[in-house]
Amino acid sequence: MTRSRPSGEVSSFTFDFSPLYRLAAAPFGITPSSTRVELCGDALDVRFGPWAVLTPLANVTDAEVSGPFSVVKTIGPARLSVADRGLTFATNAERGVCIRFADPVAGLEPLGVLRHPGLTVTVEDVHGLVAALGHEQRTPSVVDVESELLTAPRR
Repeated sequence: MTRSRPSGEVSSFTFDFSPLYRLAAAPFGITPSSTRVELCGDALDVRFGPWAVLTPLANVTDAEVSGPFSVVKTIGPARLSVADRGLTFATNAERGVCIRFADPVAGLEPLGVLRHPGLTVTVEDVHGLVAALGHEQRTPSVVDVESELLTAPRR
């Protein structure tokens, strides 16, 4: 698959590497210099060592801060969620940005047969990326919390 890098104004976000993740990722070619999240013109361009996701910004339906993550499920190379086919590019277990797409994107395997409805990236400026993608971090209100408590199943 040929990747054509979009032109235009670029907003760049660097991955936030913890020492343990940096050590585990290096054998897979994942280093600070081989990782990036960029908003280029009207496209989202993500690189994680040998893995890449390129999609129009119009394909992004939601973005929110998420985490913490299980180290076992996120350390090392790109990870696929068996539950929902989501893709994770993780460089720490603390927090990241979960990005959801209208049309699932290619990213894990080179032929693009497997498509992902979401991508999680662990960038340094999680709130900045959410805002740059045009989504505001939603903080639950007192009404939301009370509603959840009232509708939650009893144990």
